[in-house]
Amino acid sequence: MVNYKDLGLVNTRDMFAKAMKGGYAIPAFNFNNMEQMQAIIMACVEVKSPVILQVSKGARAYANANILRNMARGAVEYAHELGCDIPIVLHLDHGPNFEVAKDCIDNGFSSVMIDGSALPYDENVAVTKKVVDYAHKYDVTVEAELGVLGGVEDEVSAEESKYTKPEEVIDFTSKTGCDSLAISIGTSHGRCKFTPAQCTRTADGVLIPPPLAFDVLAAIEQKLPGFPIVLHGSSSVPVEYVKIIEQYGGKIPDSVGIPEDQLRKAAKSAVCKINIDSDGRLAMTAAIRRHLAEHPGDFDPRQYLTPAREELKKMYMHKCVNVLGSAGHALD
Repeated sequence: MVNYKDLGLVNTRDMFAKAMKGGYAIPAFNFNNMEQMQAIIMACVEVKSPVILQVSKGARAYANANILRNMARGAVEYAHELGCDIPIVLHLDHGPNFEVAKDCIDNGFSSVMIDGSALPYDENVAVTKKVVDYAHKYDVTVEAELGVLGGVEDEVSAEESKYTKPEEVIDFTSKTGCDSLAISIGTSHGRCKFTPAQCTRTADGVLIPPPLAFDVLAAIEQKLPGFPIVLHGSSSVPVEYVKIIEQYGGKIPDSVGIPEDQLRKAAKSAVCKINIDSDGRLAMTAAIRRHLAEHPGDFDPRQYLTPAREELKKMYMHKCVNVLGSAGHALD
């Protein structure tokens, strides 16, 4: 067994407490490869933000669990080399069952999510408690989920969202002992978070999504004062990246995300962790497509992955500074 502390990682407990007190949210950025990890660490060191490195089940299958674990160790050492020992969490995103969560805990993850949101309520309670009981033996923190987010991302898929029921949150958290709770208030997975019919369209064709259900969030906060809340599916799907991708041959129509001002509002509440995945995919793809179109003779991956990494870094810095408010809090 590998303990996360031996890798230089931290869990989310103190990180979330400081975020709620300070009125900001911790960025939870998904990564699958070296360039993404480098960009995340470069950005967060530069703006002095704590960070959660997220790994989905699909990422573990793609990149290999051992490689990703050692990349997290490398991320800690890389931050030190860059001059700032920012707090870094290695987190399992959307753990599908106890076995996957246990394997991550046994292999150096400092935080895991068990996603039983699609199960009947009692089964969600049971599997979450099983993960919590095991994780807490090793001081690993556990995120659970109530409510269902719509959309598709990796192997997570749901046709429609179901808001979290505020009347269930006290019972659920007390029975499971989870450390944080992912809720559904209108965010969604993937790059198409809403259908065009759910949005209003501006004169220049930009789709404006409906607002998040802040009344549901407020009701949950009232039921669980001071309890860490998490938002999944919170990419903003920047229009500029969509336009670049389509300009250089891509086809991703009706892409629409969560407005950044809504995320900033959420970050000032009990929401202390905000997940961002699709925006990284879009930034990287836009930069690669543009570079290859402008430099058709390039074939060395370093030639197009270098500008992709720089675009990722710029985007991650923007999220920390202007959206989540986490910049400057690494050494709190």
